[in-house]
Amino acid sequence: MSGGTLNWTVAPGGMPSGSVRVPGDKSISHRSVMLGSLADGITEVTGFLDGEDCLCTMKAFQAMGVRIERVTDTSLRVHGVGLHGLKGPAHDLDLGNSGTSMRLMSGLLAAQRFPTTLIGDASLSRRPMRRVIDPLARMGARIDSNDGKAPLRLHPVDGGLTAIDHVSKVASAQVKSCILLAGLYANGTTSVTEPETSRDHTERMLRAFGVEVMSSEGRAAVRGGQRLVGTSIPVPADISSAAFFLLAAAIVPGSDLLLRDVGINPTRTGVIDILRAMGASIGIENPRTFGGEPVADLRVRGQGLRGIAVDPALVASAIDEFPAIFIAAACADGETRVTGAEELRVKESDRIQTMVDGLTALGIEAIGTSDGARIRGGRIGTGQIDSHGDHRVAMSFAMAALRADGPIGILDCANVNTSFPGFARLAATIGVEVSA
Repeated sequence: MSGGTLNWTVAPGGMPSGSVRVPGDKSISHRSVMLGSLADGITEVTGFLDGEDCLCTMKAFQAMGVRIERVTDTSLRVHGVGLHGLKGPAHDLDLGNSGTSMRLMSGLLAAQRFPTTLIGDASLSRRPMRRVIDPLARMGARIDSNDGKAPLRLHPVDGGLTAIDHVSKVASAQVKSCILLAGLYANGTTSVTEPETSRDHTERMLRAFGVEVMSSEGRAAVRGGQRLVGTSIPVPADISSAAFFLLAAAIVPGSDLLLRDVGINPTRTGVIDILRAMGASIGIENPRTFGGEPVADLRVRGQGLRGIAVDPALVASAIDEFPAIFIAAACADGETRVTGAEELRVKESDRIQTMVDGLTALGIEAIGTSDGARIRGGRIGTGQIDSHGDHRVAMSFAMAALRADGPIGILDCANVNTSFPGFARLAATIGVEVSA
């Protein structure tokens, strides 16, 4: 896991230009290992994200008897063991900083014939898990926790799980995916209904593995007992990682940057819609498909941005990109208002408070609210901010230096390696100078 202290100093200025490809999509990389492990036969994964979060998922399945070959740093060959072929691990499964790993694996491990304990780092151990524990308990799972938080201890269940129709109060792909994965082992058809549709990578990938998934606006369902068949999964570039480079070009007038092979799943493109509403020039070029996922090249040309009231309907499809959106707001003319985003308070950090505190430290007028923030664009000064170990906060403030009057110091950046290995090196190619 990311250990020790890593602080950054980011030099001011720069003009983003050229062409880059950010690393593979984290959400899809996780799921490729999970579903490949449960499939019959071999699954070939290309474009895999070689970040610590995804490596935690890979090591966990290796500990449960799945043979996974590292063909290259970004290519895997997963020798699936079938839906019922996992073996009890000899030790607790350490999932590091990965909420995706813990929540999704809770679903598929709740139905196994062996006990499992899931642990994580200090940050993951503070994140709420009752949102998956409670519906799994309704399905018959037996899970002990630390007052709704990790570690999670999953016990074997006599007679298997029972299908449920779950109505979620929040749109969460992790909750939905957890329940659908448990539904693969349940008697009957399991469904999840959300207030709006969250990212649908699990549904798309289940279909790629041959599973029938019923879905409609805000609802997904799966019938238990279906067989997964090994396949090929090409992983597109991660739009959540691309968001920092979209931001970089959007806030610097005159910039011209091409981002290649970016996944543009419609449940993930809120950041494009929001930046465009602020006046950003973002073109979608060469649209195509990677393994059931829509992909395109994104061309961003820098020009002036304006403050907006962010449409709450876009929050779910941009939930991981709001640190970058907050920086865009700081560079825009006028005030930007974010509402309906209370989920930001239970991410790797309280992202509303962490971003507001950081912006304030750099001289930007920013006020946090219970479900969002009000940010008035202005001149970004020099100063030091605390990322509180939140990788997306650290990378967002690194890009803010493009518009800063002087260097920006960023504390506690080691967790950037969970999602974006090589960030500083790639950022340097567009003129963002990060030194540790």
